[in-house]
Amino acid sequence: MLMPKRVKWRKVQRGRMSGPAKSGRTVAFGEFGLATTECAWVTARQIEAARRAMTHSLKRGGKVWIRIFPDKPITKKPAETRMGSGKGAPDQWVAVVKPGRVLFEVAGIEKKDAVEAFRLASMKLPVNTVTLERAAGLGEVVFGKKFLAKVASGVSLEETPVAADAAPKEPELVKPVKPAKEDEA
Repeated sequence: MLMPKRVKWRKVQRGRMSGPAKSGRTVAFGEFGLATTECAWVTARQIEAARRAMTHSLKRGGKVWIRIFPDKPITKKPAETRMGSGKGAPDQWVAVVKPGRVLFEVAGIEKKDAVEAFRLASMKLPVNTVTLERAAGLGEVVFGKKFLAKVASGVSLEETPVAADAAPKEPELVKPVKPAKEDEA
């Protein structure tokens, strides 16, 4: 299983997972990618299970890249232990993923095979995912609030046009409309 060879600190704080991914949002190595639309901790066991499912589905054809690495230790106290007496011992390793992060990439296979492999891999993961395709001349797929809302509502990526030369736009802020108060007489 994946884990760091050595770390500077054995135990780390829990941290936050708000906002979209700042890096790792494009298909960089392969032709197709599996990206997440939610934030979560993905454990080393889940990454390995997804990798095995993809490799089995591809019948050892093509090439698979794992774009995330579990570098965060998660601690756990033993069962039936009283409160206090410090933080528990390191139990497992997780990768922190945010919306838009590419988890896996594949190359050297057809699109239908990649979609099926990603479908099997996503069943092993604790997040909702979308399949990305590296298009000729496409720079970066922007995972903003509008895009994630479209994905959550079930709109496919083919219907979301992204211009190659267009710079990513800032998300529009919409103020909620307050209902009009009725006059009490």
